[in-house]
Amino acid sequence: MFIEETVSNVTEIDDKTTEVDNVENVNVSSEKKEIVNLNYLDKSLLNVKTVKIEDLESYEDLENVELDKMYLDSFTDIKEGEVATGTIVNVTDREVFIDIGFKSEGIVPKSEFPETPIIGEEHKVFINSFEDHKGHFALSKEKAVFLGRWNELKDAHEKDEIIKGTVIKRIKGGMVVDLNGVFAFLPGSQIDVRPITNFDDYISKEIEFKIVKVNETRKNIVVSRKVLLEVDLHEKRQEIINQLETGMVLEGTVKNITDFGAFIDLGGIDGLLHITDITWGRINHPSEVLELDKTVTVKVIDFDVEKVRVSLGMKQLDPEPWEGAEEKYPVDSLVKGKIVNMMNYGVFVELEKGVEGLIHVSEMSWTRHIKNPNELYKLGDEVEAKILSIDKEEKKISLGIKQLTENPWNEIENKYPVGSINKGVVRNLTQFGAFVELEDGIDGLVHISDMSWTKNIRHPKDFLKKGDHIDVKVLEASGENRRLSLGIKQIEEDPWDGLKTIFTTGKQIEGKILRILDKGIIFTLEHDLEGIVPLKRLSKQERADIKSKYKQDDSLNVIVQEIDQESKKVILMLDMPESKEQKAKKEEKEVIKKLKNESTSDKIEVPQDIIDSLKS
Repeated sequence: MFIEETVSNVTEIDDKTTEVDNVENVNVSSEKKEIVNLNYLDKSLLNVKTVKIEDLESYEDLENVELDKMYLDSFTDIKEGEVATGTIVNVTDREVFIDIGFKSEGIVPKSEFPETPIIGEEHKVFINSFEDHKGHFALSKEKAVFLGRWNELKDAHEKDEIIKGTVIKRIKGGMVVDLNGVFAFLPGSQIDVRPITNFDDYISKEIEFKIVKVNETRKNIVVSRKVLLEVDLHEKRQEIINQLETGMVLEGTVKNITDFGAFIDLGGIDGLLHITDITWGRINHPSEVLELDKTVTVKVIDFDVEKVRVSLGMKQLDPEPWEGAEEKYPVDSLVKGKIVNMMNYGVFVELEKGVEGLIHVSEMSWTRHIKNPNELYKLGDEVEAKILSIDKEEKKISLGIKQLTENPWNEIENKYPVGSINKGVVRNLTQFGAFVELEDGIDGLVHISDMSWTKNIRHPKDFLKKGDHIDVKVLEASGENRRLSLGIKQIEEDPWDGLKTIFTTGKQIEGKILRILDKGIIFTLEHDLEGIVPLKRLSKQERADIKSKYKQDDSLNVIVQEIDQESKKVILMLDMPESKEQKAKKEEKEVIKKLKNESTSDKIEVPQDIIDSLKS
């Protein structure tokens, strides 16, 4: 219609123009063309577009396209998932309406604004959705702030810049840091260059960090404080270590204590104070002398510029205690000290800080056989001892306690001459004999072979027991070797000469079975003797028959075969008739012996039963 009206207007203008032209011509003619008038209705002055009827349809379509383009160009080019800037147009109790140039206003939850929003304020928002499940144009301020901050942090990471953040809480493995809208993870190992004892000390503190890792996909950031400290420490360390000299005396703070020593902070560089360099004396752990966070004075023993390592010492501040030790502790002088260490082989006595002497177990008593020092002493005991030897180079002192008294073994040979009979108490039993105490600290050994003339003793406990009061005879005495050999059987005469006349070969005696063994039957006889009936030469069947026939404690008549004085036994035979087998074997042996002795060609008559036995 807009085009039709335009066309009609243009037609009316053409008609009027013709009439005006005629009037002008008349006037001009009457006025003899003295004045030239301008035609302001000339169509060339109005720039009016003339359209033919057949072109009206295409002209209308062209005009619609141009109008649509103008309408669309009036809107901003926005997409979901992007950040746009908008103006607050309305605020309700729960929502904020923001115009970002779209056909409708977007909605942002009011809770996303830290402060009450004001109409007319401009804010950056994130386009969540053009139409959410409620049909709303959904926007988010928090996401826009996050993405803006995220891009800033990525840029800081790429440029290796230092950022600031606030530690808000502790989680497994480290801490959570707020980087002004973006949360980052701070591993526990990246908080400090030293081990952390209390993580809660860092909560709510604003600290400088460096970003060490960015995960774009998961939107994760890992930060570190340690890398910044290490840079500062490295610079400080280099500055300090370049000024160090061996022998310098410095003050430092105890930062960490371990089993092997302590680490001392010298103001930017840590030095190791080894346990052996803390004191000249003996300590079991550095905590006995040092405390955490305490200031101590130390001496620089050594340092390595390249590795930035410093070795420190405290004991080096005091003089070496072994200087002049030979004059202070001459041999044979008496000293007092405290037992500071105990070993199986002896005890260490501290004479002063840094100077110790060893009392070996062999130097503790003249008479007692001490296996372990704890039989006499314990840690912390105060003792008096004599200096036996001193080696300044090896820093060793040998001490003795028994040397404080006279050696009783020096007079042992005069006090207990060989052959003398003395009373004693059984103090200890071993497999090879018994130790008998003659007086306090003086023991002698009764060997198992010297306990009885006649009894075959397998263990001393079969003959003696601890605490028995017995008479013994001195067999040997040596003060130099501190040894006494004693005997019990030697108090009486050797009975074996008389026993030979009692137990004659072939004599029948009575015996009681003590044990039945594979090798023979053991009998107990009168005069505390033992006898044996050997079974070695018998067949297995014969031995089995004998074992089944007799039992322990049976009394039997046996025949004396011979006496074995060395083994302290009487060899016996059972008084029982020979079996047919034994008789046959005996006759067989006799025949064979006779055949060997006779070389004549005469025939020898051999009994038929022997021939039959040979065939079998």
